[in-house]
Amino acid sequence: MSMSAYSPALLLASVAVSLTLAGCGPDGDGPDAPVVGSAINYGSFGTSADIDCGAGKSLNVTGSNNTLTVRGSCASVSIGGADNTVLAQRIDGVLSVAGLNNIVSYQLGDPTVNDEGAGNRISRG
Repeated sequence: MSMSAYSPALLLASVAVSLTLAGCGPDGDGPDAPVVGSAINYGSFGTSADIDCGAGKSLNVTGSNNTLTVRGSCASVSIGGADNTVLAQRIDGVLSVAGLNNIVSYQLGDPTVNDEGAGNRISRG
């Protein structure tokens, strides 16, 4: 089948899937965790990783069953996956947890906390 037989929507969908799967590697701050602008996107399943927010990147977690240690000062953290354990050094802006059964702990900062999921445990300390 020639390329002219493929619709533009199908080609865009395949590119989107490829970009999404690019974030499925184990290194949270390496080449497998795409950084778009000032956001780190982590979408792995069943991994342990160290992630560095540096001085103000945002972190988006969409995977499940991960243990993430987050260094630096995150501008915001958003968790949409399930059964993740996220231990953050500092969250300054907003902490949004829309997933299920996540454990989120941060040592420093005073984020606005939005827990829109179920069974999540969020604590400072």
